[in-house]
Amino acid sequence: MLVAPVHAAPTPPADGKGRPAKAPAAPAPPASMSTVGGSLLGQPGTQVNLLPGAPALPTNLTGRSWIVADAESGEVLAAYNAHWRLPPASTMKMLFADTLLPGLPKEQVHKVTDKDMDGVGPGSSLVGVKEDHEYSVHDLWLGVFLRSGNDAVHVLSAMNGGVEKTVKDMQAHAEELQALDTHVVSPDGYDAPEQVSSAYDLTLIARSGLQKQDFREYCGTASAKFPGLQEPGKPRDHFEIQNTNRLMTGAGGLSPYKGIAGVKNGTTTMAGSTFTGAAQQGSRKLLVTVMNPGAGGANSVYEETAALFDWGFAAAGKVKPVGELVPPKSADTSPHGSPAQSHENNASADGLVPGGGMGTALGVAGGALVVLAGGGPRPAGQKVRSVRQVAWLEGLVRSKVVPERRPSGPRTPVYRPTGPWFQPTTK
Repeated sequence: MLVAPVHAAPTPPADGKGRPAKAPAAPAPPASMSTVGGSLLGQPGTQVNLLPGAPALPTNLTGRSWIVADAESGEVLAAYNAHWRLPPASTMKMLFADTLLPGLPKEQVHKVTDKDMDGVGPGSSLVGVKEDHEYSVHDLWLGVFLRSGNDAVHVLSAMNGGVEKTVKDMQAHAEELQALDTHVVSPDGYDAPEQVSSAYDLTLIARSGLQKQDFREYCGTASAKFPGLQEPGKPRDHFEIQNTNRLMTGAGGLSPYKGIAGVKNGTTTMAGSTFTGAAQQGSRKLLVTVMNPGAGGANSVYEETAALFDWGFAAAGKVKPVGELVPPKSADTSPHGSPAQSHENNASADGLVPGGGMGTALGVAGGALVVLAGGGPRPAGQKVRSVRQVAWLEGLVRSKVVPERRPSGPRTPVYRPTGPWFQPTTK
């Protein structure tokens, strides 16, 4: 088993948030990392096998770690320090949602108490949950996915039995998914010593989440109405919230990415900017994760993700995979390499420093998920701002082992999610 060097994670600043600061000299990745998913993924640096006619990788990439993978087959097309254990910021909320979504009925209503909000860190991103007000689970998930609300995360955690139980549940689920670079300390991704994940793990977690209909629908929602103050004798106020995924909404001067559907972004002082995205063009479905670009600026993580999406779609059939996204333990029948460290073995971060066209879209309104035909009326209070938004449609994707013939050998069981994933509203 390869063992990565252990480094103590520094204590985060008091606010736990902020813009990523440029370091005078970026630390190098460990010389040996996890080999889960293939031996090449455990090596530092760029891993790619270009076949004749393949496009070159983008030259302007500054992320400390990134990965491009086929969402359906799980083939890793290219990677850079894929298993480098780094702070994840709010991309950790993907694991939170994938763990808790199946167990909390979305119509359940909860009255928020002061205790529910304990532990929400100073400077946290908030959706605006108020004590002594009632919210449905559906409302709270909108707050998690669209506004990255740590307040909504803590209320859902309270409904799950508390933050401590939720962290344990998340850690157990990460291990079931074989996301063995991941060590959970806070359910919302707020900066904490030894809280880490990797580009590989975040992509694995996103792939698992996207097999759940509610997860697909929430992360594919561009904007929604969120409950506001409730005054006696008056209808409850609502206010609009918009997804913080700039590749979906086109905020910050970016153009919405063709075929984008999510999944989750994050920014903290220790993590810098992180983002995992899913997109489809034609029949090709890709997952891309970028962690902590050194270029600086609020848009760099999105720009580098878009560049890797462009490359991945152009490279279809022109690269030899350098690894794979492994199945969960319960579906796995063969070895896939070794983790550099399990979370019990002093998990810590390495190198921490402070389009257009008619289609079908999905709306969320009035506590119900509604499919909207292109051009049809939208429900009251619900807007789908980006014409390039991807709607996650129809049915729960079921994962199973499917025999697949590979060119160089006999039939081998290959884990492959099957069923409808997502359909772009743009061509």
